Amino acid sequence: MVQHDDDVPDELVEPLREICMGLPGVYEEQAWIGTRWRVRGRTFAHVLCIEPDHDIVYTRVAGGGRTEPLPLLTFRAPPDDLAALVSAGPPYFKGSWGRDVVVLVLPDDDVDWTEIAELVTESYCVLAPKKLVAQVRRPS
Repeated sequence: MVQHDDDVPDELVEPLREICMGLPGVYEEQAWIGTRWRVRGRTFAHVLCIEPDHDIVYTRVAGGGRTEPLPLLTFRAPPDDLAALVSAGPPYFKGSWGRDVVVLVLPDDDVDWTEIAELVTESYCVLAPKKLVAQVRRPS
């Protein structure tokens, strides 16, 4: 487990850690902000909190009007899933970097960890080598 000095609440990091570290070949590291999980040097999940007055682009797209830090999860999605998630609108939007990055604004409470597990596992499968993907047991 990596110790982090950031403002992402443990109640978000811990369940994500459990999901991500259960996948083959995954390691965790502190990102420039927040925590990220990687496989073979590629980030498949990243949780962070952004400051509304500092990261205007995120807060505008995510609904704006907040004054407290906004928790986000970024992950990868295959093209069909990406289109479906982004077209659904908030709390999902397309990341401004990478062709397959989705940003999910995490709710203040009542996080659907089953859905998050599915999204993160699929993200892992987008980036991981086929040999590792073959070992993955997909969430039901």
